[in-house]
Order: sequence, then structure tokens, then C-alpha cells
Amino acid sequence: MSGHDSKYFSTTKKGEIPELKEELNSQYKDKRKDAVKKVIAAMTVGKDVSSLFTDVVNCMQTENLELKKLVYLYLINYAKSQPDLAILAVNTFVKDSQDPNPLIRALAVRTMGCIRVDKITEYLCDPLQRCLKDDDPYVRKTAAICVAKLYDINAELVEDRGFLESLKDLISDNNPMVVANAVAALAEIQENSNRPIFEITSHTLSKLLTALNECTEWGQVFILDALSKYKAADAREAENIVERVTPRLQHANCAVVLSAVKMILQQMELITSTDVVRNLCKKMAPPLVTLLSAEPEIQYVALRNINLIVQRRPTILAHEIKVFFCKYNDPIYVKMEKLEIMIKLASDRNIDQVLLEFKEYATEVDVDFVRKAVRAIGRCAIKLERAAERCITVLLELIKIKVNYVVQEAIIVIKDIFRRYPNTYESIIATLCESLDTLDEPEAKASMIWIIGEYAERIDNADELLESFLESFPEEPAHVQLQLLTATVKLFLKKPTEGPQQMIQVVLNNATVETDNPDLRDRAYIYWRLLSTDPEAAKDVVLAEKPVISDDSNLLDPSLLDELLANIATLSSVYHKPPEAFVTRVKTTTQKTEDEDYGSETGNSESPAHIADSAASPPTSSGAPYAAARQAAPAPASPAHAAAAPVPDLLGDLIGMENSAIVPVDQPASPAGPPLPVVLPASTGQGLQISAQLTRREGQIFYSLLFENNTQSPLDGFMIQFNKNTFGLAAAGPLQVPQVQPGTSAGTLLPMVTFQNMSQGPPSSLLQVAVKNNQQPVWYFNDKISLHVFFTEDGRMERANFLEVKSSCTFCFLSTSV
Repeated sequence: MSGHDSKYFSTTKKGEIPELKEELNSQYKDKRKDAVKKVIAAMTVGKDVSSLFTDVVNCMQTENLELKKLVYLYLINYAKSQPDLAILAVNTFVKDSQDPNPLIRALAVRTMGCIRVDKITEYLCDPLQRCLKDDDPYVRKTAAICVAKLYDINAELVEDRGFLESLKDLISDNNPMVVANAVAALAEIQENSNRPIFEITSHTLSKLLTALNECTEWGQVFILDALSKYKAADAREAENIVERVTPRLQHANCAVVLSAVKMILQQMELITSTDVVRNLCKKMAPPLVTLLSAEPEIQYVALRNINLIVQRRPTILAHEIKVFFCKYNDPIYVKMEKLEIMIKLASDRNIDQVLLEFKEYATEVDVDFVRKAVRAIGRCAIKLERAAERCITVLLELIKIKVNYVVQEAIIVIKDIFRRYPNTYESIIATLCESLDTLDEPEAKASMIWIIGEYAERIDNADELLESFLESFPEEPAHVQLQLLTATVKLFLKKPTEGPQQMIQVVLNNATVETDNPDLRDRAYIYWRLLSTDPEAAKDVVLAEKPVISDDSNLLDPSLLDELLANIATLSSVYHKPPEAFVTRVKTTTQKTEDEDYGSETGNSESPAHIADSAASPPTSSGAPYAAARQAAPAPASPAHAAAAPVPDLLGDLIGMENSAIVPVDQPASPAGPPLPVVLPASTGQGLQISAQLTRREGQIFYSLLFENNTQSPLDGFMIQFNKNTFGLAAAGPLQVPQVQPGTSAGTLLPMVTFQNMSQGPPSSLLQVAVKNNQQPVWYFNDKISLHVFFTEDGRMERANFLEVKSSCTFCFLSTSV
């Protein structure tokens, strides 16, 4: 509908539907056309015109392209609510798919894909098959996308009718747009399939690289994204691919640039020549810098992606830090991202100009931006030991400005600097104490109280300073109360004089009697018992040496960073979250494998969330790109019982366990019921699929594992290792798995022990696992630790035992949190 058709949106009168019905059945073409426009206008503004379905469908049989488009638009909107009537349009679709006009043929096949009604999909197969082999490239490229849409409705039908093979043939098409659409369709189908659909071979690679130079910008994006999943055979092939893709870095479309950067970063992991890598880093810098001259929205997307890139390859933009300096008219969201990247690129060589920038930002009017700038100065101090003193100087200068929120933010970051460099910069405490009366934010108060308690022996009037905070103890937030409690105990242990002794009695009384907070009350009771029974033990606990904090500039877990780098130029890289965290894909494919024939329960049911948790092998271990190519392996066949072969105990000495703890492989890998979640899909593990889950049986924790070999050769010599984790989970013995023949699977129960391999830092339910065999590199994947495996089956506990466990747990909490 053109701009002159706005009149159709302005009519709202009673009895309109009968009038439209009459006009739709008029013998005059112009009247029917105007009636259809009125129907579309009514539909657009939300009116229900579904009662006119039959009358509108009767208007399909026309040679007027504009009218046909309007009728098809109506069909797409109402076919789902009127599936029985939608069948009336089938004959017209078939007829239009053979029309001499390629635009009408393409329009028909496009509409077929948009009408998501199961009842008519069978009737659409023949027209679609013809359009896939049409002489006109416009029709073929439209039909390629239709296959992906049909696959989402009925995957089995698409496979049975050979549409996938036709789609793969289009990759060799002479028209680059047909090739691009075929690649886009196959990539979409692969994302929704549990088995390999789209595998790029050396022959396919050559055709895609050729089409890359000729297709449109969005076609280039599809091809580059597909190529980014290709794993080069060796460094030489990787260099050749990068050489063919590098010209795309100069493209005017930022999506093409980011897709090319993603592709190059993937292949760089395989390139061994340092000179080549250095040259590629130099070539990637200018296009990334150019993106920062675009509109603010594009800048933000570019900055979020650059944030990931500099975490893996900081040398790319190490000399370009000035382009990230904030402009006065930058939106706040752009400024915040620039600050993050400046922190990551800060070094001893450029810290002076960076600090000048941060100091300037700290005097601006936007409070959130000022706080972020002050905090950035502290993070630079923690990151760069040589520059810490200069950062402290800048912070002190900002404190002297006497702007309240600047002072409070400075105190917060100085507390972290004290943690990073203990017994180094305590001379500035006197300056901090001058601002004591102006503190009104809980975090700033807690930080100042921590400083006073930590250095109580060096502050002459520490008791007076803490007493000023104690006056408002009942009204303070919980974390301020906790810091006051701990700081008062520290003061008493360091200065056991009459003043601190009276203070500790008041604080303990307030924290145990006059509070409803269980954390505060429990900690106060522990301190009370420690101080009353063994003051020396209290000193060992409360005044224990604390671990030095580290730079938090690179917050992302390496496996998550790998996954995000593999998704550059997508929402995932903007959110800094894996795709499964905000997109749920429904696997529509139903595979006919031998598993179904024999009733096996080790079939293909798997959770997308579990699949996405797995990560490919890092380059340091296997030489593979950090985001392994997602070409899936052949579909798994039914598991057969292989003869148990002795496996050498290669990890026995490392773990320090005996073979006696091993559970025989003959023992069932999982109880009857749902299959184990897939933690390493075959597409990532080069044909090896691993399903695993922590479980508890008869008071013992086990790691239930199922190995499915979808490669063409046997796999043996399996070994497993667990990274440090919150619960200290580790293998109680080596992994005992027989040789797994091609097309078969083997399962085992691996006994686990706890509190053997504990990690520092905040609690996490993540379990990082490494698995290796004699034929493949080390594979890394993440699993989730379910808390229920740590609970006893009956859940019963005697009162005395409960109190004993509770007190010991509280003591452990105290020793790690003080």
C-alpha cells in the first residue's frame, strides 16, 4: 500500500464488515482492490476481519501483483486461526508457483513458508521442489529461505522429500545471492538440529570464498558467520582463508566488519607465525577504530564487542587508547563502555594520560559517570603495581575537592587498594579520617570501618572513630553492622584496653539481643565464644592474613569468553551472555536412528541449555580454535556392549587414589528414566558426545557419564580431570571406560570425593571438567553442580549432630569471610 492509501485507515463505521464483503465479491477489479486495501487497513489497526477469509481468498486469482501481495499478507496473518479455510488457497499457490512471472513465483513460495499450518505443508512440497530448481535466481534464493521455514514446521517432511540435498546443491549455484541464502538457511537448520546438516568441506570452502566477493553485504555476513565455524586443517589453510577475508575489514557495513573480525580471530588461533599474527592485529585495528565514528548506537555495539576482543587480544588496540577517550557529547552508555575498555588497555606506558582523563571525568556533573571514573582509578591501581602511587595521588586530590559522592567513592576504592598492597599506603589514613562525618552511603561507611579496624593499631583514636559509628548501629544496613562488629573485635584484640572492652560488650549485646539478622547474630555469638574461651584462637581467626586481591579487569570466565568471541556481532556479544541465557531454541528434529528401533533410551533428547554450556578445547591444550567449529558429527547409533578392556591408570599418581575405588563399567551408567544431559555435543567434540550428571546413591556422590562415539574410529584411553570448585569435588579414582567402537556408547559411574580441590572466591555451582582420550585433544566443558547430591537420602539428623555441624559450618564461614 502506497502513501496515498492513508484514507483507508480513517474509516471507522458500523456495518463495515457486510459492506466489505459485498465489495470483495464485486465484479469490478478496482472495487475489489479497494476492498482488500480496506481489509488490510482494518487488520493493521487491530480489527478482527477473519470473517472475510473466504471472500479475500477468492481475490487471489488475479494478475494484479499489488492485489496478490495484499491477499497473501492477509493469508499469512489469518491462516493459523483458520487452518481449514487456508487449504482453499493451496490450488492458487500451486498455480502461482508456475506463473511465467518470476516475481509471482517467488511471492508464492515466500508466502508458503510464512503460512505455518501443518495441514497444508504436504501440498506445498511439489511447488517448493520446482522453485528450488527454477531458472530464475530470484525464485531460487527465495525458495532456499522457504526450506528453513518449512523445516521449523515439519523437519521430518523436509528430510524425507530431499529438500536438504537440494539446499546443499544451491551452494554450488552460479548466483552469489542464491549461495548466500542457501548458507543462511542451512545455518539456521543446523542450529535447530541435533545432527550434522551443514558441514563445510574444502570444496565448499572454495565456493563460499568465491561467492563472498560478489554477493550483497548481508549475504557476506551470512557467509562469514558460516565460515567462522569452519576449522582449518592446518596453519597454512588458516592463513589462506584469512587472506581472502581480510578485504572485508574495509567494508562500509559495520556488520560485515565485525563478522570478518570474528572469522579472523577464529583462524588466528591456528596460525603459528608470530609475524602473521602481528600483521593481522595491525590490520584489524583501523576498522575497529572506524566503528567508533558511527552513530552512538553502533558505537555501543562496537564497544561491547571490542571489550571482548581486547580481553583475548589486547595488542590489537594497545596503541589506540586515545580513541576511547570520552567526548563531551557522548551518551552515558557509550561513556561507560569506553571507561571499561580504557581500564583494560591501561598499561605502565599510557597510565599518565589515562589518569588525566579519569581525573577530568571525576569532575563532571553526571554522578554515575563520576563514580565509575573514580572506581576506574582504583582498578588501575590494583592492576598496575608501578602506577599505584600515582593513582593514590589522584584519589587524594579528588578527596580534597570535598564533593561528597566523590569522597565516598574514593574511600571505597582505597579500601581495595589497601587489600591489594597491605602495609604500603597507610599514611593516607589520616586524610581519609577527615571525611568521616560526611559519609552517608552504606558501602562507603563499611569501607571506612574496615580500614579503621584493619589498621587500628596505627590509628591513635581508633576507638573514638568506631564509637561514632556505633551510635547509629541499630539503624545501619546489615553489611555495615557486620563490618562494625568485626572491626570492634579487631580493635579489642589489638588494643585490649578498657575502652575497646566496653565497646565490644555493647556491640556483642546489640548484635545478639537486639537484632533479627541471623548472619549478624551468629557471627556475634561465634566472636563471643571465641573471646571468652580462647583469645589466642580468636586472634588466629580474626586477624589471620588475608589473601591479596587481584585485578578484576577481565571478569569473564575463559570458557564464556571463548563462546562470546564465537558469537561476535550478535546479541550474545552485546549482552555478554551465552545465547542460551536469553534465547530458547526448541529442537524440532525427530531422528530415526537404531535407538528408536530397539527402544533404547540413550536417544537424541537433549536440552539446549545443557548443550550450550559445553565449550571447545582451548588452544593451549589442543591447538583448536577457541570456539570449535560447530559441524556436528554423524547421528549416534544404538549403544552396544563392548568388551571391557584394561585401561592404563595414567592419572593414578596425579590424583593419588587407588584403583579399588573404581566402579566397574558393567554397572549401569544411569537409572531408568530420562537420559543424561549432553555436556559435550558431537558437533563440538569432533564426533565424541558426552552426557553427564552428578548423582547420589547410597550415601555416595558419583559422576554418571555416557560416552557416544560418532566418529569413524575407535576411542580409548579416556582420562578425566576436574578444575578447582566451590565444593572441592574431585575424582575418587581414575576414569575406567573400555574402548568405544564407532557408532557405540559406553557408560560409567565415577566415584567422587569432596573438599579435595576447593577454589577461592565467591561460591559457584559451576563444575569445569576436562576429558581426554588417546585419539583426540583435551575437551573442556562446564557442568552444573546440583546441591541435592550433597544431602543425605533420608534427611534425618540427631539434634546433637545438627548443632555440631551447624557450629562447625559457622566457624568455617567466619574463617573465610573475616
